[in-house]
Amino acid sequence: MATKGSSSYRVSAFPATVFAHVSAAAVVTLVLVWLLHFREGLAFKSDDKAKIFNVHPLLMVLGFVLISGEVFRFHYLKGIPDMYSLHSWLGMSTICLFAIQWLFSLFTFWYPRAQASTRARLAPWHAVLGMAIFVMAILSAETGLVEIFFFLGLRRSQEALIVNFTGLLIFLFAVFVGLSVVLPRSSY
Repeated sequence: MATKGSSSYRVSAFPATVFAHVSAAAVVTLVLVWLLHFREGLAFKSDDKAKIFNVHPLLMVLGFVLISGEVFRFHYLKGIPDMYSLHSWLGMSTICLFAIQWLFSLFTFWYPRAQASTRARLAPWHAVLGMAIFVMAILSAETGLVEIFFFLGLRRSQEALIVNFTGLLIFLFAVFVGLSVVLPRSSY
């Protein structure tokens, strides 16, 4: 297997990086279209509990850590048990590992007295754990879409197409971010 700096790579990371950014924008756009057009919209406070829940998928796509508590509030308001599905277990594990990674990084890479040799030795592990967390976040998003698809009883409809295409774009985003990470950098 060729290493990242190897000359056997003939493809630059630039196209994958561009596609990752474009697909991220497309995912956010599709989620907004889905929630604003097919669902009841978005709200942090509302008598319509579905509007409160709709904040969750949008912000999970934008930044899963910022809003992880919103789904528990929705579950509480609707009487739905917490931590009952693969989606919830993957999501909670992702958030916990992200928090551990963040704390670990704070003391390893940001702390001014950390030794350079320690940083150099731990940097590859930091990168591997970061990619694992990214993959877990993607899996959490995908299983969340599947869960809501069945929870809403979606069938052949425009809303079902939006949800399915969102899932496909999330997958493509993950593929191209992965390519962007492993392919060599070139001068843009």
